[in-house]
Amino acid sequence: MSYVAGIDLGTSAVKVLLVDKHGNVKGEASSPLDMHVAAGGVREQNPDQWVDATIEALKKIVESVPEAATSIEGMSFSGQMHGLVLLDEKRQVLRPAMLWNDTRTSAECELIRTTLGEELYTYTKNPALEGFTLPKLLWVKAHEPDLFSKATSFVLPKDYLRYRLTGALHMEPSDAAGTLLFHPAKKAWSHEMCHALDIPVSMCPEIVLSTDEVGTLVRDVATQIGVSNDIKVFAGGADNACGALGAGIIAPGETLCSIGTSGVILSYEEQDIDVDGGVHFFNHAKDNVFYTMGVTLAAGYSLQWAKDQLAPNESFEALLDGIETIPPGSRGLLFTPFLNGERTPYSDASIRASWIGMDAEHTRVHLAKAVMEGITFSLNESLQLFRQAGKTINTVVSIGGGAKNPAWLQMQADIFNATVVSLENEQGPSLGAAIIAAAGCGWAPSIDMVVKKFVRRKQEFHPVKENVETYQNIFQLYQQVYKQTAEMCESLAVYRG
Repeated sequence: MSYVAGIDLGTSAVKVLLVDKHGNVKGEASSPLDMHVAAGGVREQNPDQWVDATIEALKKIVESVPEAATSIEGMSFSGQMHGLVLLDEKRQVLRPAMLWNDTRTSAECELIRTTLGEELYTYTKNPALEGFTLPKLLWVKAHEPDLFSKATSFVLPKDYLRYRLTGALHMEPSDAAGTLLFHPAKKAWSHEMCHALDIPVSMCPEIVLSTDEVGTLVRDVATQIGVSNDIKVFAGGADNACGALGAGIIAPGETLCSIGTSGVILSYEEQDIDVDGGVHFFNHAKDNVFYTMGVTLAAGYSLQWAKDQLAPNESFEALLDGIETIPPGSRGLLFTPFLNGERTPYSDASIRASWIGMDAEHTRVHLAKAVMEGITFSLNESLQLFRQAGKTINTVVSIGGGAKNPAWLQMQADIFNATVVSLENEQGPSLGAAIIAAAGCGWAPSIDMVVKKFVRRKQEFHPVKENVETYQNIFQLYQQVYKQTAEMCESLAVYRG
């Protein structure tokens, strides 16, 4: 029996999935990660911790599935995007990694916008946001100039991990697209961006494809894990790109709805596309295709917050009991999920959440359903942007917290006006990484055929015509709330402390 290993380097843990040639998960293990959090938006990790945690998780796999020691044919990686790892001429780490959720780079984002203007989108297809890698490079350059002068290259988290496991330093397009120094459609570093902001092009690593074999495990690492050092290692992809593979998003018209702490709407693209509203445009892990992506900052977090306030000592099931009996619109109650500001389509850090239309006859279940509807309306704003750009969206694969409740899945179908699909075995980015390894090992003639073998759909939810019409009317009201409350929320910000 042959296996592949999919390694997902997340923010809170490293997860490893062991998969056989039929797409069956034969083992999984994880190792936790720590994050340094400090005032001013500091979010950092020690890159060495990623290596230690990955080796630990792989050792757990071998211990639980002993035949894996001699049967892992290949491995690949999914990784948290945007994080900055700076290396010197000896490829030693110069400082802790600045993560995707490190927000101390607002001034650097403004510098990028004022320097590039409209050319920013021309060169990168993306807006300048605090999470991206380029603002972090500029922050180090401005605040730690001596250290920056020693830097000869930078990589993203999974690429540093892969380097430590193989000795080979590369980056691939799906992660490079999130640096703001890369042009997704050209699949090349943007020399214009580097020159405009005085970042040496030589710092940008060599680009390889996600399914390219970049080496084998170094002997010392293989010995620590307890496996052969001839395991083939493939480049892998960014977590969202791998998540798309793991959800089977590989054809036109297919879209992913992922509801975790934040929410993501990710739609497959076969060509360059212009979408207004701050939508991201990144490379897919599948070669020569792309995805557009919109983000709701407080998706599942909004429901968790509501549970903490309304039902702190009860389960989610208790909180949501009876929501299917409440008609669309929660009896005239609207919720906007702006608890932490909003990303798509507003990119507004000051906006805050609202319940609109509350009266004395609303009960806890009305409030809960309104929160779920508000989250889904926010995600629908990204879908609307895609459709306005000419995209056809007929199928939405739903994963995460939004896929755990049948009433919520039906609500998504009605608000999105599309067929919503749940998965039989939801494994996310780690399965996407395993798919890349399987394709690299030649387990099927194409990555699409690996996906079709590994990803199994469970249930379909179809839009109900009368609900679609009702939600379309309510959605128009939902979109007015931001316009009516943005200035008020900005004025209230001074009282938040």
